Amino acid sequence: MENLVGRFLRYVTYDTQSKPKNHHCPSSTGQKAFALMLHDELLELGLSEVTLDEHGYVMAKLKSNVDYAVPAIGFIAHMDTAPDASGKNIKPQIVENYQGGDIALGRGDEVLSPIHYPELHHLHGFNLITTDGKTLLGADDKAGVAEIITALAVLIAHPEIEHGDICVAFTPDEEIGRGAHHFDVKKFGAQWAYTVDGGPVGELEYENFHAATASVICHGVCVHPGTAKNKLVNAMQIAARFILMMPEQETPEHTDGYQGFYHLAAAKMAVAKSELDYLLRDFEREGLEARKRCMQDIVSTLNSQLKKGRVELIIHDCYANMKEKIAPHPHIIELAQAAMEECGVEPLIKPIRGGTDGARLSFMGLPCPNLFTGGYNFHGIHEFITIEGMEQAVKVLVKLAQKTAQRYQS
Repeated sequence: MENLVGRFLRYVTYDTQSKPKNHHCPSSTGQKAFALMLHDELLELGLSEVTLDEHGYVMAKLKSNVDYAVPAIGFIAHMDTAPDASGKNIKPQIVENYQGGDIALGRGDEVLSPIHYPELHHLHGFNLITTDGKTLLGADDKAGVAEIITALAVLIAHPEIEHGDICVAFTPDEEIGRGAHHFDVKKFGAQWAYTVDGGPVGELEYENFHAATASVICHGVCVHPGTAKNKLVNAMQIAARFILMMPEQETPEHTDGYQGFYHLAAAKMAVAKSELDYLLRDFEREGLEARKRCMQDIVSTLNSQLKKGRVELIIHDCYANMKEKIAPHPHIIELAQAAMEECGVEPLIKPIRGGTDGARLSFMGLPCPNLFTGGYNFHGIHEFITIEGMEQAVKVLVKLAQKTAQRYQS
């Protein structure tokens, strides 16, 4: 798999950071350039039905090499990187045969330390790709892109490995929640698919949050402070009261596993008007509804206490837990588990404390769990990935294609 690392390092040179304030799709010109390059690369590999549409979605198909009917499966990865850290001028570092201790990121004071990232204790002897401390790495999800294309190259180079139709897609703007907005499921052609967008080796995820956003808008009364007695109502103080009335321990930093949370993600503060933007997350529908009711109760309480000013609450549902769409098709998970086990990878089934394109696609008629890439610490300057993990991801994808064909062999 000598091309895997080179392919990944070439992909991360493209600045594909998505732009949440740009409502075009894709939201950044870098994604367009990357999509065009991938389109041409898939053509050079010899895939069929290679397309790049006006929204930046790249799709292609590796045709079946067997003479019996096998359901088409899909592999999907996203092209954009997160807005949380720069994706421009990424300069990866390769750390060969890591033996422990801090890893200097570039020439500054930034380090990747096992004190803060204890997973490093389990990676002695591995080959790591890190950042230089100034940008994210882009393994989320250019590693997934590289792994899918490398797996296709392996299947093409080894026609003795039997497989059915394999549909692939590379999507824009996943990191800003729009990855499935213009995804054409019918055109894609798969009966089920897997996003390759997970973390450490073995991750297999088919549960995610039910998600909503909530905007708390506090309206005050603005008066010159010199003549403000009994007149001024400070919307920022109303917002502060709201924050203090929220459940203190139900926040991301205090929860894990199957626990949901409220996350104050952004705030705009002024005397006349202040706005709090929350993310609401829960693995159960009723749990999410209970969180909405909690916020509405706080709003109602504040409004009953305020003589002047008022608070309003606007809630939008975002996505739902894909488990309910995948559970009726247990073979999708069974095949992935078996492929991992045959490749010597222990499946780590865990809930996604977030969302993926697969969550939305599952509710669009394309059941779509998530597979590992081999990466860690996505969305920041301490992001890294192991070369061995990437290689294992490729092996699992190849084996998954093979086992799907074997399942339907008469």
